[in-house]
Amino acid sequence: MTADARFTSLFWTVWRRNLLVYRRIWAINFLPPLLEPLFYLLAFGVGFAGLVTDVTWHGEPLGFIRFFAPALIAATAMWQAFMETTYSSFVRMFYQKTYDALLATPLSLEEIIVAEIVWGATRSVIAATLMLAVVAGLGYAPSWQALVSLPVAVLGGLAFGAMGMAVTSVTGSIDMFNIPIFLVITPMFLFSGTFFPVDALPAWAAHIAAVLPLYHLAELVRAACLGRLNAASLVHALVLAAFFLAFLPLALAGMRRRLIR
Repeated sequence: MTADARFTSLFWTVWRRNLLVYRRIWAINFLPPLLEPLFYLLAFGVGFAGLVTDVTWHGEPLGFIRFFAPALIAATAMWQAFMETTYSSFVRMFYQKTYDALLATPLSLEEIIVAEIVWGATRSVIAATLMLAVVAGLGYAPSWQALVSLPVAVLGGLAFGAMGMAVTSVTGSIDMFNIPIFLVITPMFLFSGTFFPVDALPAWAAHIAAVLPLYHLAELVRAACLGRLNAASLVHALVLAAFFLAFLPLALAGMRRRLIR
């Protein structure tokens, strides 16, 4: 099987194919992003409200739920993109042989893989929109700047989608996805300034957390929801873009070695 290394607007046909499949099962995919923030907010709001009154974020005291709620949007964007370009992409590639069928058309490998990553980012935006509606409806995103969370979710989705596709390119079995999820994604979810400020960590751990992509995504979404976007927000956006640009060539090279013979 061979393919030319090229990229055109044909990648949108792959994205549209994924959208058509999604529309057939939208109800199953719609409910978790809508209910998940409610469960988290209820659990932490009721469970921690009496124990944790305020946290300090960049020198500013914030109620715990006001600090935590925006991070849910960022974490959901991460999970949606990464899961889509790992488990879902692996199923399409290995079990359904969708990639083989697509490579038999005028599509190039680059167009297929970029479309998969963009679709992962689309899933991030869909979930972020639902979660933002819940968070804003409960009063935890009072600023109009909260709408910036949606393009931010695109950027985060591209970064984590490219990361997930790079992992997929070297994964031999679907069960092996448990390794990056438990060793990378779950620790990132817990220690990237989602549940508590990274300043609460030991200095060495705080330095590690500060370079993780979810930290920058959570900082951006939190700043947007609270109306605190500033020059530092641009730095966070540039870091997420750098993660995308770093993992995209790895994903393309890995999938080329795997699929093109």
